[in-house]
Amino acid sequence: MNKKLAIINVVLVLIAIFLAYKVYDSIRQPVVFENNKSEREAKVVQNLKDIRSSQVLFKQNYNRYTANFDSLIEFIRTGELPIVNIVADPNDTTFTKTINDTVGYVKVADSLFKNRTNFKVENLRYIPYTNNQEFEIKAGYIVRGGMNVPVFEVKAPYKTYLNGLDPQRIRNTAAQQEAINKYAGLKVGSMDEASIDGNWENL
Repeated sequence: MNKKLAIINVVLVLIAIFLAYKVYDSIRQPVVFENNKSEREAKVVQNLKDIRSSQVLFKQNYNRYTANFDSLIEFIRTGELPIVNIVADPNDTTFTKTINDTVGYVKVADSLFKNRTNFKVENLRYIPYTNNQEFEIKAGYIVRGGMNVPVFEVKAPYKTYLNGLDPQRIRNTAAQQEAINKYAGLKVGSMDEASIDGNWENL
């Protein structure tokens, strides 16, 4: 009888340990997911910021954005930006006119990424934490005030850079965004309005 009681006690202890672990795991899993999500999004956002900075300089040169990573990367590698010295016009007695004097040029790559160690411009097109999947990139024009305004948009859906994490939590995260008509992922720019904001900046 004592032996049977001892076996029952052991079984009850094991059940209690199992239930305690399940409770702990149910609390831990959302935290682990959010921590991994935040870590991955930090790198995706950095890439989107770099793409945005490059697109802004591309537009300064060509008065448009590009929908092609090859042309954007080539621009970063070989493009140059003028160094302009702005001085007051000595012949202007109103002190309102200036003279722009180009004193040299700086490489686009140096202007944007000179102080970034181990930066590889060819990786700009790839979404971090994926098997070299590329960002979705678009560019074009919208009409505002009777004028064509250049716009661009670059996107990375949750299902790409969160791949490998809890699939159900990824679906839930995407569904929450879609329920409020928001993009299910990270993006910068817009094809519907003249904005170069990132959606992480509007949270």
